[in-house]
Amino acid sequence: MADKGMEQHYSEHSFWDKVTKYAKVAGREAIEKALILYYAMQDPEVPAWAKAVCAGALGYFIFPIDAIPDALVPLGYVDDVGVMVSALGAIAVHVTEETKAKAVGKIGEWFGA
Repeated sequence: MADKGMEQHYSEHSFWDKVTKYAKVAGREAIEKALILYYAMQDPEVPAWAKAVCAGALGYFIFPIDAIPDALVPLGYVDDVGVMVSALGAIAVHVTEETKAKAVGKIGEWFGA
């Protein structure tokens, strides 16, 4: 899971900046997981602890210095995906079908069907 304190690197602006700039490089899988976490954070029914897990994982994704530098394409996002998968596992009961649908819809806009 993301290091404690990584949530300090999360902001909505930095999230959208990274996702829109690096969507194609990071790949569909990484971006889909990031979007699910993002949309889960927007859900008022998701408890604060789960939102903190999302923010930590997204902070790790956004932060430019991590275990495997993002510049090492295609391996650079493997650790980011691992952190996001762990976060999604931790909050799985709070991820609704609506949240997943929002992420899939945005992925469809960026990557095509």
